[in-house]
Amino acid sequence: MQRVTAIKPRGVWDARSARERVVLEASDRRRRRIVLTTDKDTQVLLDLEKPVTLHDGDGLVLDDGAVVLVAGAPEPLLEVSAQGAADLVRLAWHLGNRHTDVQFAGGKLRIRRDHVLEDMLRGLGAHLKPVEAPFDPEPAGPQGQGHGG
Repeated sequence: MQRVTAIKPRGVWDARSARERVVLEASDRRRRRIVLTTDKDTQVLLDLEKPVTLHDGDGLVLDDGAVVLVAGAPEPLLEVSAQGAADLVRLAWHLGNRHTDVQFAGGKLRIRRDHVLEDMLRGLGAHLKPVEAPFDPEPAGPQGQGHGG
C-alpha cells in the first residue's frame, strides 16, 4: 500500500496530472490517519503527524511521486442567500453562533441540510435553495486545521 507523503493544495498543481481520484464527503476530509480507496480501487494510507482538512481539488502525493486528486462528494446542502450583504453577514453570525459548518460559495452560504436551521433561517428572512454539491466548509475556530496545521 502506498503512503501519502505530502499534500498539494488546490490551485497550485495541475489536477489533470492526477493518476487517480478519491471521492470523499466533507466529514471524511478531516483526518490524521485513514486508509483511502481510490476510484480505481487502489488503497493509499494517509498517516500524518497532525490532522489536516483536505479540500476538493487538493492532491495527495504518494511515495512514488504520483498524485491522487481529492474530490468532494456531492452532499445534500442548503444554499442560503439574503437581500443584501449585511443580511448575509447577520445570517452567517447566527450559523456561527450555533457552531455550524459553513461554506462561502459565490456570495451565498452553504450548510448541511437541517430542518431546525432551515426554520431559523426562514424566520430571519433568508432565501433557501436545496442543492447537491461538494461541501467545503471553512475550518472551525482556533482548533481548525488547514494544510499547514
